[in-house]
Parts: sequence; structure tokens; C-alpha cells
Amino acid sequence: MSRRKQYSIRMRSVKSGGHVSGAEGIYERDDISSIVKEYTERALIHDKGAADEIRLTIEELKDKPRKISSLPVHTLNTKNAAAAKKAAMKILTSVGITERAVEEAFSALDVGITMRGAMLMNIEGVRLEPDLLRGVRVTRMGITKNASADLSRKLGRIGLNNSTVKEALILASKVHKYRMVLGELCISDDPNYTTGYIATRTHGYIRLPRIKKRGVPFGGRAFFITGGEVKDLIRYLQITPVLISDIKPCEGVVALKDILERRAHS
Repeated sequence: MSRRKQYSIRMRSVKSGGHVSGAEGIYERDDISSIVKEYTERALIHDKGAADEIRLTIEELKDKPRKISSLPVHTLNTKNAAAAKKAAMKILTSVGITERAVEEAFSALDVGITMRGAMLMNIEGVRLEPDLLRGVRVTRMGITKNASADLSRKLGRIGLNNSTVKEALILASKVHKYRMVLGELCISDDPNYTTGYIATRTHGYIRLPRIKKRGVPFGGRAFFITGGEVKDLIRYLQITPVLISDIKPCEGVVALKDILERRAHS
């Protein structure tokens, strides 16, 4: 019996040349119409204003998606940007990333670089992506329907059942299945969304509230990498289809010392 066809659906919207919103997932054929409608409405109803250009890509997947588990979810009660940066520094350096690299990533995101994709940095803070203006976009990722329902239940118990957290967790979970990636720093470019996150295989997906002040329109992602071929990593991030099929624990607020003592996803 042949397997059911699956499709990568990707949306990116802009207004006056600037990024408004993006979304993507892996779906079956019967889901395409409703997902296209959902993604289009998201682009037209946004805090940044309605997009004046919406780009939708619907691609039949030739390869069967690799099924993986999600990273576990935690939140640190960081009171301000300085506390969030301090916590990020402690956690990321604990897995072998240098302070210099973390500082370089924060500096690049703080000055408002505008990139469609993520920065790739080695553990010393040197940028390695081929196109420093575009970065590297992570694509072809999604979540099974059963896992999505489980994730909604688990996030709902801690008041986090929203698309922002879900989609970021799916992306981070795909990224950290590749052994070259040691850690990630993400700050939203949405001026009204002030919670960022860091992620490692060791500690999971860790939310950092108040990582920036409200109204700041800057943000982005940095992946800290070591060893291996960069081109192979990029091929995985951009081309290899991945589906989340198993959901790890989703906790509320935890203490930094508890995070540092864990080896949750080695």
C-alpha cells in the first residue's frame, strides 16, 4: 500500500518590503485548503499591519518525513533583559559555547539586523553561513495530529497553548536533532512579543520572558555549531522533512539552578 502524500506548506508575508509574518507545516492533501486560509488570514491580520504581499508555497514531499520527539519546555522567570541575557549566558556556556559567541549573537540581534534566516556561529562567535545577509532558513517541519493535540494539552496546563510557542518549539526540536548544533538563541522581531528562548539538547527549550523591551522591532536567531560540514547541516535544516510525533514534558516556571543541573535531552 502506497503511503499517503504529504505536503510542505510555507507562507511568508511582507509589507512595504519588511517582514510581517511567516508560518509553515507538513500536512496531508485534505488539509491544504484550510491551512492556506489560516496562513493567509494570519498575514492579513497582524500587529504589524496587513501584508501587501503574501507568498505561499505548496510542495509535495518526495521523502517520508523523519519522526522525532520535541524538546522539553521550561520557563525561567527573568525580570528584565539583563537577567535574560545572564541566564542565557550561563546555560549556553555550560554546553561548550564561549561567552564571546553568546555576546556576538546578542549584539547582532540587538542592533536590528534584518535576515530571513538564522545566523550560524561557531563556538567562538565566527559567522559561518554562506550568505550573511539572508542567513539560513529552517524549513520542511511539522507535527502529527496526535502529537499536536498532546502538545496543546500540555501547553494548556501552563497557559502557553498558542501558535507562537508551538511553532518555535517545532523549529527548535528539528534543529537540535542535528549533532553539530550545540545551542540556539532566539529573540522575536515582533515589537509586542518580548519572550525569547534558548535551546540545547541537554536542557531543552527554555523560554526567557522580558528578553527585550516592548516596542523593539528587532530580533532573529543564532545557531551555535561545532564540527562537521556546514553544507550538510544547511541541507538538513532546509531540505530534510521532519515531523514531531512525540511530546516531551512541558513545565511552567523553574529555577535556573534546576535547569543547569539537568541533562534533559542528551
